[in-house]
Amino acid sequence: MDRDRRGWLPCLLAGAVFAVCMVGTTLPTPLYGLYQEKFGFSELTVTVVYAVYAFGVIGVLLLAGNASDTVGRRSVLLWGLGCAAASAVCFLCATGLGWLYAGRLLSGLSAGLFTGAATAYVMDLAPPGGASRATFVATAANMGGLGCGPLLAGVLAQYAPWPLYLPFVVHLALVACSVVVVLRLPETVHDLRPLSTVRPQRPGLPAQVRPVFGPAAIASFVGFALFGVFTSVSPAFLAQSLDVHNHAVSGLVVALAFFSSTAGQLAVGRVGVARSLPLGCAALLAGLALLAGALRWDSLTLVVLSAIVGGAGQGLAFRAALAAVAGASPPDRRAAVISTLFVVAYTGISVPVIGVGVLAEPMGLEGAGLVFIACMAVLVSTAAAYLLRRPVPAGR
Repeated sequence: MDRDRRGWLPCLLAGAVFAVCMVGTTLPTPLYGLYQEKFGFSELTVTVVYAVYAFGVIGVLLLAGNASDTVGRRSVLLWGLGCAAASAVCFLCATGLGWLYAGRLLSGLSAGLFTGAATAYVMDLAPPGGASRATFVATAANMGGLGCGPLLAGVLAQYAPWPLYLPFVVHLALVACSVVVVLRLPETVHDLRPLSTVRPQRPGLPAQVRPVFGPAAIASFVGFALFGVFTSVSPAFLAQSLDVHNHAVSGLVVALAFFSSTAGQLAVGRVGVARSLPLGCAALLAGLALLAGALRWDSLTLVVLSAIVGGAGQGLAFRAALAAVAGASPPDRRAAVISTLFVVAYTGISVPVIGVGVLAEPMGLEGAGLVFIACMAVLVSTAAAYLLRRPVPAGR
């Protein structure tokens, strides 16, 4: 037992570093209202500030999504932690909207460097035969970190001094600890080549991955789009429609979606990949319906239920999607294929969110949210119908 625990320790430490990076990407979520008061910008600007992060992620994934396969996992993670630290500094120095854009862009660069590299690194560091558990560690670190960000910032903003500064000071300290951890972890890429050999990659997939990638990508898109709406506009909805001005409560509601995602990911081990994708799509559809009810009847209870049900569906679908495409990928293309899946996912967390911000001006948050829900429901229903006709093989 002791030997088994030691065998998993590097994998778990890499997962913890992954979580620390992702904490920084959602840290500003419950603080957007304070920034609106300070700098006087609109709800559309909030969604654009939020989405700048996703554009940073997508840019890195397209330009250097396979970099860790070439220069090594540790080098890429250290660059990602450097960008995370620079992002925190931008928020600490923020005296105008430009600082927020820069901070979110740097946060996106850090997440882009981490998503493919850290996921592959966690899987590389797992003991033999531990691929399934390692997939859970990676996706749980991703979603758990995303959930801890708004919860940490919300609690500090509500109950501690300096609400626009202390959360980023805490994150800087966590990033510093993570650098020490990464420097002590072993490199898992043995055929290292210089950075000059890294070339931008066009989205592309090996032939054996394509049959499972379509429905996996659609489910990932919808799940991340749901999270995008929760993290960008739900604090404003809670304040404007439900008169909830407690930053800790706003942060907790957003965190529930990510924590429920982790629970959904854990269930994949028992449900199986083949059944988890269609079940995840069904739960996403239910979460969207609950969110529609929350918008229509101004119900905090339905908002919370939507976060829990939709988050669980996202976790089921996304872990199954990641396991399916990673299992179908050749080892030397794994990080690149994972990065391609994340490009689709982060497109979901950006484009629909900006659409909600654009529509919020003429239609209000309720009308914009209902249009978003209708579009996402069509997509996830299409994916579910495809999976019922052509299910992912159980052996994936």
